[in-house]
Amino acid sequence: MTRRLIACGLLVLASVTACGDRNADTGSAALPTSTPSSSASPAEAANSGAAAPAVKRCDSSVLKGQVDPTDAGAGNRYGKFVVTNSSTAPCSLNGYSGFQLESAAGVVPTKLERKADPGPAALTLAPGGKASANLHWGVVPAGGEPVEGPCQPEPSKATAIPPDETVPLTVPWTLGPVCSGGRIEISAFYAS
Repeated sequence: MTRRLIACGLLVLASVTACGDRNADTGSAALPTSTPSSSASPAEAANSGAAAPAVKRCDSSVLKGQVDPTDAGAGNRYGKFVVTNSSTAPCSLNGYSGFQLESAAGVVPTKLERKADPGPAALTLAPGGKASANLHWGVVPAGGEPVEGPCQPEPSKATAIPPDETVPLTVPWTLGPVCSGGRIEISAFYAS
C-alpha cells in the first residue's frame, strides 16, 4: 500500500510539474493562472482563411479608350479598340464591349456583330494595364448605299460600354464611314 501511495504522489508531482512553468531558481512549479491568448482578434482569426476580396469590374470611370487602325485592303478595314486601366487599383474585364458610332448630328447606323476569335476570357488589368478588342468593317457600299460620296454618315466618335456595365465611355473615331449599314465585327477583349 505504501508503494501505491508513493507512486500516486510521484504521478501527481509529475503532472503538476509538466502543466506549470518550472521556476529555475526554486525548482517549484507554478500552475498557469490564465489561458494563453492569441494576438489575433476573433475577426482576424475568422478572416485568416477567407479568400482575397474580389477585384472590381472595369467600368467607364476607370477606363480610357482609343481606336487604333491596324490594317486595310480590298475595301476592308481593321482596327483595335484599346482600353487602359487609369485607376490605382486592378480591375477585371471579361467579354465584349458595346459600340455605337456617333457624329455631331447624333447616332450613326451601327450593326455590331460579335466574333468568337478571341472569345471571352477573364482578365485582370493592373493599373496602366491594357486590353484590346479587334474590329473589322467594310468601306465598300452595299445594298442601297450611295456609291458616290460616303456610304453612311461619317462618325466622329464612338460610345463604348464595357462588359457587364451600363455607362459608356467615349472615344474618337477618325477612321471614316462604315459601310454595309454600319456593320462592325468585334472580338471579346484580350490582354494587350
